Amino acid sequence: MDDGSRLQPVQVNNAEGRSPFVLVCDHASNRIPPEYGDLGLTPSERVSHVAWDPGALGVALGLSERLDAPLVYSTVSRLIIDANRDHDRPDLIPALSERTVIPGNAHVEPLERAHRIVAFHNPFHEAITALLDRRAAEGRETILVTVHSFTPVYMDVPRPWPIGLIHGVDPTYTAALRVALLIEDGGLNVGWNEPYAALNGVTYTLEHHGDGRGLASTMIEIRNDEILEPSGVDLWSARLARCLIAARGTMAAAPVLPPSHQGQPSGGTNG
Repeated sequence: MDDGSRLQPVQVNNAEGRSPFVLVCDHASNRIPPEYGDLGLTPSERVSHVAWDPGALGVALGLSERLDAPLVYSTVSRLIIDANRDHDRPDLIPALSERTVIPGNAHVEPLERAHRIVAFHNPFHEAITALLDRRAAEGRETILVTVHSFTPVYMDVPRPWPIGLIHGVDPTYTAALRVALLIEDGGLNVGWNEPYAALNGVTYTLEHHGDGRGLASTMIEIRNDEILEPSGVDLWSARLARCLIAARGTMAAAPVLPPSHQGQPSGGTNG
């Protein structure tokens, strides 16, 4: 059985996919490379939302298959390094996630921080850059979609939205996706910049690779109790595939204005 030590820090699936969509899953894995032991965490903590985004990779893989879209995802836990944070962020290597203390990250020296950036963070973003560069050279349309999940309760506060949409600098495509979801299900509680917004510092990948290139882009957050079983993964990947395509068509016809509610900080940036 593979202990994970030979895994690369980033995986690219279906790189030649013909879809206009490029999918990214920053927090796809709870894998802790063997040299870090268990970071001082219990088995239940290592499979909880503090270590990754449960269900997000399943949805991203489902979208990749349904849309024929490339998918880039990290193969290491965000407790080793958070692929969706800039290098200078304090929570790039978190010592605390919600109420969970991460003993193995309590005193990370500058050299170790630099090592983790080079070994795990940079390869992930270099893979995204290489994919986007190749598509740009081929003159292909690209809409960047990052896929995440969030915990139903954070710091004792329930989160009622089964799905939240977050935009970077340009809200145009995200607004069109929100409309598409509501057209399909008018009773769906779609969070706008929920459970986080860009001001929480959680849109690094979106802004660095999407807004930085002038690409249409959006960040999808699905409440993880919706996607812990295969049936939920299938439901959301099918729904989102339809709505991503519909939003692209709507945006091409006429830009959709974002809702007036811009979302507020939720008091946390993990899970």
